[in-house]
Amino acid sequence: MSRWIWLAAGLILGADWLRRSLDAVRGMAKLADLTHPEWDRVPVLAGEQPRVSVVVPARNEAAKIEECLRSLLEQDYPELEICAVDDRSTDETGSIMDRLQREFPGTLDVIHIKELPPGWLGKTHAMWRGAAATPSDWILFTDGDIIFRPDALRRTITYAELTRCDHLVIFPTLIMHTVGEKMMLGFFGLASSLLLRAWKVRDPRAKDHVGAGAFNLIRRTSYENLGTYQALRMEVIDDLKLGQAVKEHGFTQDCVRGPGLIELRWAEGAFGVVRNLQKNMFSLLRFSWPLAVLASIGALIYHIGPWVGIFLASGISKLGFGLALFSIVLLYARASRRFHVSPWYVFTHPIAAVMFVYTLLNSAVSSVIHGGVVWRGTTYSLNEIQAVASQSREERLQRRTEQRSSQI
Repeated sequence: MSRWIWLAAGLILGADWLRRSLDAVRGMAKLADLTHPEWDRVPVLAGEQPRVSVVVPARNEAAKIEECLRSLLEQDYPELEICAVDDRSTDETGSIMDRLQREFPGTLDVIHIKELPPGWLGKTHAMWRGAAATPSDWILFTDGDIIFRPDALRRTITYAELTRCDHLVIFPTLIMHTVGEKMMLGFFGLASSLLLRAWKVRDPRAKDHVGAGAFNLIRRTSYENLGTYQALRMEVIDDLKLGQAVKEHGFTQDCVRGPGLIELRWAEGAFGVVRNLQKNMFSLLRFSWPLAVLASIGALIYHIGPWVGIFLASGISKLGFGLALFSIVLLYARASRRFHVSPWYVFTHPIAAVMFVYTLLNSAVSSVIHGGVVWRGTTYSLNEIQAVASQSREERLQRRTEQRSSQI
């Protein structure tokens, strides 16, 4: 390859890496940190506090659901109710919920779902049922394996009320034990910070939006105005789609930091990360094989290209690739403070990139083999997912149009 081609390719790659990495480092630093003393209070200093309902859907989470629910039951926020939804579990999840309900009557309610109605994904249906059974000012949708610090809800509700946002997301502190987990989750955290610009979601002019299954806090009025989870009933990546619906309807969205407020061990080992992402990756690309192929090629060029170029290019042609590698090192240095992952994991970046492409293609192939998405023991038809999702998008568009017309 000509030296000039190497030089041009390297400069394009390096300039984009540097732009994105500096934007991410500056942007993430702008996010509020809810562990700071200013948020160590209740929303209303005198009078009744906003009522919060926490909806915890769970299917076969017997190993983790008790620790999750007890951490919620130990919250120091006064106006709190918890609704645990047993979504067709075949293990002891339901009986653990019932035992805790007897121990904490009036604070914990339990819903048992025996059958899934047609036209729904299991998790979206469980969350819809839980939210419908718990009238409150705020709804927190979370997962059955999340551990909450005792002051987590008090701080987040205080921030949401004082900043007047409608939807608040906080990313969990990840618990990682193995090299594979640190390698893969460090890579995904870095890649996500380049694509999901969390610091832009509050800007009404930006299309950026965010959601997190671990912590989606939303005002009930906003939740009902966007059509509840019934409008998202067949969305595989329901957390991100909730965030997208919030933004599309013109409600205020925000994302914050809070090290240690909520914790999660998301996967066990590198291939645990691959398994957990199997249902999500292809759906992110709207189940499109051309997009999956293009995304795979783009990821290999973008994430492995700098390493290839620094070895194969010669002389000044290495400049751009070196700039890209400097940007990657910068992001890993920042991630080392946020994720408690050694910056030396920068050297596993090419391996993680290959694993990322494998994860994406594995998700696509799995959808073809099974004729849909396999999730917690249930297979959802790809045709049904696409048909209902398309219908739901049309319903949301009509709802937004009617909402805007009523405001004129």
